[in-house]
Amino acid sequence: MRDDVHRAVAQTAVRSNDFPVPAIQKAHERSETFGLCASARPEYEVLSNAGLVLKREQNRVLCAHAMPVMESLHEQIADTQSMIVLTNAEGLILHSIGDDDFLARAEKVALRSGANWAEDRQGTNAIGTALAERCAMVVHGDQHYLAANRFLTCSSVPILDPYGDAIGVLDVTGDYRSYHQHTMALAKMSVQMIENHLFTTTFHETLQVSFHSRPEFLGTLMEGIVAFTSDGRFLSANRSAQFQLGMSLAGLRAHTLSSLFQTTSAQLIDRARVSLDPHLMLNLSSGAVVCARVQFRRASLAEGSRPVAVHDGARALAREEPPQAAAGLSRLSYLDTGDPQVAAVIAKVRRVIGKDIPILINGETGTGKELLAQAIHNDSPRCAGPFVALNCASIPETLIESELFGYEEGAFTGARRKGAIGKLLQANGGTLFLDEIGDMPYSLQVRLLRVLQERVVNPLGSTRSIAVDVAIICATHRDLREMIAQNRFREDLYYRLNGLVVRLPRLRDRTDLAVVIQKMLLRESIASASGWPLHVAPDVMAMFERCPWPGNFRQLGNLLRTAAAMVDADGEIRREHLPDDFFDDLRCGVSSSGAADTPGSGNAFAPECARLQDVTVSVIAAALARHGGNVSAAARELGVSRNTIYRKMPAVEPDREVDDF
Repeated sequence: MRDDVHRAVAQTAVRSNDFPVPAIQKAHERSETFGLCASARPEYEVLSNAGLVLKREQNRVLCAHAMPVMESLHEQIADTQSMIVLTNAEGLILHSIGDDDFLARAEKVALRSGANWAEDRQGTNAIGTALAERCAMVVHGDQHYLAANRFLTCSSVPILDPYGDAIGVLDVTGDYRSYHQHTMALAKMSVQMIENHLFTTTFHETLQVSFHSRPEFLGTLMEGIVAFTSDGRFLSANRSAQFQLGMSLAGLRAHTLSSLFQTTSAQLIDRARVSLDPHLMLNLSSGAVVCARVQFRRASLAEGSRPVAVHDGARALAREEPPQAAAGLSRLSYLDTGDPQVAAVIAKVRRVIGKDIPILINGETGTGKELLAQAIHNDSPRCAGPFVALNCASIPETLIESELFGYEEGAFTGARRKGAIGKLLQANGGTLFLDEIGDMPYSLQVRLLRVLQERVVNPLGSTRSIAVDVAIICATHRDLREMIAQNRFREDLYYRLNGLVVRLPRLRDRTDLAVVIQKMLLRESIASASGWPLHVAPDVMAMFERCPWPGNFRQLGNLLRTAAAMVDADGEIRREHLPDDFFDDLRCGVSSSGAADTPGSGNAFAPECARLQDVTVSVIAAALARHGGNVSAAARELGVSRNTIYRKMPAVEPDREVDDF
């Protein structure tokens, strides 16, 4: 339905303001095609609290970098009848802060967390139109398509990730009568801060060149930053660098360090090491001379090498990296938290990414195998394609074939009408993660091997052969070589899957527990309603360091999530916030580690604990044997939860591995 009166008013408004007239006109035309009625009361849909928590979790990297900047921006515009909004790439509001009285007015039009402000929902508005036009946008008063929103003036700036893709919007919204010209400038500066933080943490294990024609602008938002590999290949550049070099990100991808700065990586690192001045003078290909700072950290930490600080400014590289694992942003750099074993795994994986070499991840349940697989996918050339996970142990043997290969209509009794697409075809163009590959039925291993060799899939009940292009990552906690010796796993499939075999260490064997906990708590802080930071009391951290963590990251994640829900206003996790079974694990762990059992040491009951643990394991093992390994049946017989069995016997395979880190 067209609203000719409103369109005439809107066109008059855009002619009378210094805003991008063509962009507003195009946005109004799009709003009409969406079937929106300008004068009608819009129907507002707001996500539930659970849905909002999930969206924040999926965008935790963006939230972690943006929230401090939003707080700083709010201090600058406080008491101006306005608010600051952060959205994801679809226009869904993740967080909002602002003046209380204006927040109350904004909620009447669903300008609050959980609401979607894409153009197809709200018509022409700064958030949705900025995403549609991929540029900063001001929508003032009557320029809004919906009459209900015309009391607002909104200034929105898209937030780009280091690869040039829009991942969200920062928006400043206020009463249209109190609009200030400087609002957009503040929003742009804030977004530049967010993007620079994202850039430096994403490429923290690279050769980074920060530069500007004027030395006083180094270290400010105006400096250009370019990231290269250790051999000088171009990775990315921030907006300021693109402007100073006179090329877009796409154009810069054809260049190297040598073609941009007239020097090789080896020469540049050597110059920075011997120079007494932290600033170097570099020549651009255009003939201009710029002042630069160089930061370099070796990408391979397999031998425990430390960052190479080429000047004092490089100390910034030692700062902890905020969590990344987001809605597509979880990368290998996020997983590198200082443990040399994990660093060695990451270094090996980086060498084979994109080379059509299958990867097999070994490790106990809960050590982070799926998260590593997701990070490998996100750092690979296939990152734009799907990442599909299938847990071979969580699906009944009778159904796993149809889940993996798909089926045609009528292929078997109970099949869906029109059939179903299997995981292999769902992952076409991307990555298929086969978790617990050791539990794949022997009969299906032949079919999987044929698919990997011929790259075609035959759905059940079909005579068609469908070509498939997929990268394979597998994981298991079992000894596949031993299974081969027992004729439980095919040797030919094993050697087809183990192009690169890596092993993730148990949580208790890692040296980076404090950093891991810090990252996980930051994620919990972002996901919580308050968003306030969480921290662990020193005595509790000491207990965490002593705990054997039989459930690895799954156990740690559940404990922190529960504790985070119980903390007081100060955000400190103390002993009273920890579950009782944690102290059971702690006592038994101290006993099994050989700690001295002396009076007053707190371990006087350790021998009894060890004996009780042995009895418990024996009882559980007997129940599992009676029920053929059925965990649910054994748990019902013993009157305990399945989680108790998993915790007491980590080798028992759960229904589905969901890594918390």
